[in-house]
Amino acid sequence: MRADVQHVADGTYLVHGSNTNWVILTDGDAATLIDTGYPGDREQVLASLAQVGSAPEAVAAVLITHAHNDHLGSAEHLSTAYGTPVHLHDAEVPHARREFLHQVTVGTVLRNGWRPGVLPWAVHALRSGGTAHVPVTAPRAFPNTGALDVPGRPVPVHTPGHTDGHCAYHVPGTGVLISGDALVTGHPTARIRGPQLLPDMFHRERSRALASLDTLADLDAEVLLPGHGPVHRGPVRDAALRARELAL
Repeated sequence: MRADVQHVADGTYLVHGSNTNWVILTDGDAATLIDTGYPGDREQVLASLAQVGSAPEAVAAVLITHAHNDHLGSAEHLSTAYGTPVHLHDAEVPHARREFLHQVTVGTVLRNGWRPGVLPWAVHALRSGGTAHVPVTAPRAFPNTGALDVPGRPVPVHTPGHTDGHCAYHVPGTGVLISGDALVTGHPTARIRGPQLLPDMFHRERSRALASLDTLADLDAEVLLPGHGPVHRGPVRDAALRARELAL
């Protein structure tokens, strides 16, 4: 299955999976994979690595923005099959192990089923493994502060609210921000396009999600690669402020 891979900056690729994005940072044939889509996206994840001239065994690390199934889907597979380390914020490590699950419940989705796009999105999520049990056996907290010693040298940025340990990844060398679900540009359940917060039902703490937009606004970045929606070009500060205005 051919993945939808978009080259967005030097050594940087945004991949559109089934309603969720992931990002590949390359250095020669070595790569850093940021997020891994739904469990059902595995073939696309592997195909996307091949399309950028890499391979699963050449992935130096999997970095996870947060441990929801649509971002964590193939992390354990890569870890067990290829020995790839899986890194997250320390507050997200137990979430990845599934010591608890902070994810929108089926009941909440059903109560919001009258909203446009919610039921089709829910059916797709179920078919793609959105409620599957996909813990990571040995997730690791980031080994250091600042830039990580992996291809692209991304810098984790703690952006809690969507989950407690949600992290964005800033790549200063290319002006790229990989925002996960802290700031998106679209979603099947959203009525608008462009920079925005996800609908309220998806956030663990909406107030912290709003505060994290201020953290993103302070970063020097011009290319936004969200967890959902298309690439957004322009000052990330403006994108974060627009999302805040829409949310208030």
